Amino acid sequence: MNYQLRKSAGMTLIELLVVMVIVGILAAIAFPSYTNYIMRTNRAAARACLSDAAQLMERFYTTNLTYVDADGGDGGLEMGCESDAGLDQRYTFTVDNLAQRTYRLVATPIDAQADRDTQCATLTLNQTGARTPTTAGCW
Repeated sequence: MNYQLRKSAGMTLIELLVVMVIVGILAAIAFPSYTNYIMRTNRAAARACLSDAAQLMERFYTTNLTYVDADGGDGGLEMGCESDAGLDQRYTFTVDNLAQRTYRLVATPIDAQADRDTQCATLTLNQTGARTPTTAGCW
């Protein structure tokens, strides 16, 4: 009998399983890095929004010589940047400690951002430029 070796026309089950394992390992490494990157990007956007709000507060103060009612009287400040890229779905922006010469802007993470951003969590900025938290990388 003449046995000739045939060329394989497809992949074996073992080859397919090896490829799936490799893809799974790569995904297990890449996904946490990606979610961490998204969390840091959202935090940077919230910092920028707080800085914009501080500029609005200072403009209000130079015109009125007070910070009172700079927020419209409701504790929330309409800055316009909250809705950029869905930032209002990741942070709640408020103003507290509002008086004639003081204010504190607060960005509180919500939903997935709050779950992921445990290192920095709530960001604040006041009239002197003091920022919290002071942990490296938060500001």
